[in-house]
Amino acid sequence: MAFEFEILDYIQTLHRPLLDKMMVFITSLGNAGIIWILLGVVLICIKKYRPCGIAVLFSLVLGLIIGNGILKSLIARDRPCWIRTDVLLLIASPKDYSFPSGHTLASFEAAAALFVFKKSWGIAAAVLGGLIAFSRMYLYVHFPTDILAGILLGILFGTVSALVVRRFYTKSVLTR
Repeated sequence: MAFEFEILDYIQTLHRPLLDKMMVFITSLGNAGIIWILLGVVLICIKKYRPCGIAVLFSLVLGLIIGNGILKSLIARDRPCWIRTDVLLLIASPKDYSFPSGHTLASFEAAAALFVFKKSWGIAAAVLGGLIAFSRMYLYVHFPTDILAGILLGILFGTVSALVVRRFYTKSVLTR
């Protein structure tokens, strides 16, 4: 854990007023996965992209149940801001546990699901997801391994969701 604090402490040296505002805004895009939920709903409303939207939402449900529901409670890892209370937080201290990062998990679930259907959208979502993930460390609410776990689990859940939806959605449409 000492190495992780070294990384977080280095990131704290990057703080500037404009960057602080940007990171608070970027992290807010990931609050409750709202940007990814809205994207999934919009895609479902467009017939051509409906399977992609279903995959995005399905992956978010998987992450909510497994990542935020089971793993956070099971692992019960304290957040860095709970351990080092002298660091000034720019956002409210989260009340749930740290591992894995839910913001990162949701972002990379959506990015992976999008990538399976439309690579350019997946890449764009991964860039935004990377910014959201970094903002969580910048704001001192996640350890680097929380972020790494969120990325890896997100890619897994998003890819599996997209492949399942692609297989069964296509099958159900063809059998009508």
